[in-house]
Amino acid sequence: MGKEIVLAADLGGTNLRMAAVDCDGTILYQTRRVTERGKSAVEIVRQIVESALECRTKCVDSYHIKGICAAIPGTIDFGAGIITVAPNLPALNNFEMVAALERELGIKAILENDANAAALGESWCGASKNHASSILVTLGTGVGGGIIIDKRVVRGADAMAGEIGHICVEAFGTICRCGSRGCVEQYSSASAIVRIAGDLAEQYPASNLKNIESPTASDIFEAGMNGDELALEVFRQMGFYLGVALSSLINILNPEIIVIGGGASAGWNLFMPHTQETIRQRSFGSISKNTVIVRGELGDDAGLLGGARLVFDSFK
Repeated sequence: MGKEIVLAADLGGTNLRMAAVDCDGTILYQTRRVTERGKSAVEIVRQIVESALECRTKCVDSYHIKGICAAIPGTIDFGAGIITVAPNLPALNNFEMVAALERELGIKAILENDANAAALGESWCGASKNHASSILVTLGTGVGGGIIIDKRVVRGADAMAGEIGHICVEAFGTICRCGSRGCVEQYSSASAIVRIAGDLAEQYPASNLKNIESPTASDIFEAGMNGDELALEVFRQMGFYLGVALSSLINILNPEIIVIGGGASAGWNLFMPHTQETIRQRSFGSISKNTVIVRGELGDDAGLLGGARLVFDSFK
C-alpha cells in the first residue's frame, strides 16, 4: 500500500490550491489554479476533483491516499459536511461538499473553515508547534482567526468559534459587513489601513501619499517605513485596536502563544510596538507577560497543512 498521505484543498475566492501531504507534514506535490468564481457548485467541485486527481496521479505509485480535506472561506456545518455560507463563493451556500467529494473521489472527505485549518497548520508545523494552546490571527482583506486548545480546534456550539475579526473594539465605531459596529476587522485589516489613511489624509497635507491616486495597503506600508507621518499614524491606530482585541483573547483564553499571519502582517514593525503596549495596559495581571506573540511561519501553506493534519487525526 505504501506510506499514507492525504490531500488538502484550500479553496479561496481567488485561487484553489491542492497538496499531497505526508504524516510528517511534508508537502510532496501541490497545484494552484484560478478559482472559478461565479460558477456553479458542480463546476467548483470539478475543479477540486481535477486538482486532487493531479496530486493523486503524481503520488499514487508510492503512497496510499487516506482522505481529503477542503478548507473553505466561510461558515460550515462540520458534522454534516455542509458549507452553510461562503461569502466569496455563493454557489456553495448550503452545499453538501463532503458528500460530493466522497462520491467523486471514492475516498473519505472532511470540511474545515480556512482560518481554523491555518491555525491547525501553524500548530502542527509552524510558529506554534511547540505549544498546546495557541491562537492564530490573520490580517488580510479582513481579520480571521482560529483557536487551538490542547492541539485541537475549538469550534463552538455552531462551529463558528474563532470569529476574531468581529470582536468589538470601538462601541460606536465603523459599521462592519457583519452588521455590527466597531469590529477589529474595520481597524486592523488591509482594507482598514486604506480606509483610515483616506479618513486622515486632510490632517497630513505634507504626506507623500497624497501623490498616489488610490494608495494600497502596501503603498501605505512603504510610506511608513520611510517615516511618513500619515502612514505612521495609520499603523499606530491599527496596532492599538489589534491590541485591544488581543487583550480580550488573552484575558479570556490565556493562550501560550498568539500567531499573527496574513498579508497585512508585513507591517509588523510599524504596528506591533503599539499592539504590545496596548496589551500591557489592558491584559489582566501577569497574563500578558507569559503570552508570546509571533509572526506566522507557513504563509499560504498553513491552511493546506492544517487540513492535512485534520484528515490524519479524523480518519484513524
